[in-house]
Amino acid sequence: MLSRKDKELVDAAIAAIKGRYRNDWQEVGAAMRTRDGRIVTGVNIDAYLGRMAVCAEPIAIGRAITENGDKGIETIVAVRHPKPTDPDQTIRVVSPCGSCRELIHDYDPKARVIVPNGKGQSVVSIGELLPNKYTRGEGG
Repeated sequence: MLSRKDKELVDAAIAAIKGRYRNDWQEVGAAMRTRDGRIVTGVNIDAYLGRMAVCAEPIAIGRAITENGDKGIETIVAVRHPKPTDPDQTIRVVSPCGSCRELIHDYDPKARVIVPNGKGQSVVSIGELLPNKYTRGEGG
């Protein structure tokens, strides 16, 4: 069950993408709470060349660092806006992709992540989403 603060974060991510949704361009919104309590949002940036696209989570992390320095990630969440043709227009929580899991872990290995769980949402540690993470300098 999500706390009031966690629900507030989901609502912030929903508000971010609702206000900026563009079909096939901006479809995912993210919100993160820094360890000093600020909420920062971002939306994905798509591109004709797929490798140039940037997920919503790195946008939120970058904004947080740019605006107030690296204060860590207490909790982060991403939500996806449905396509205009989808019968269900509910904006839902989505799990971070593999690259975003790596980035979140790099910036705060103690970060909490709100993810879908089949019955709603739950909160897990980034370590649970990314076990046995790669780090620099480890022997093979």
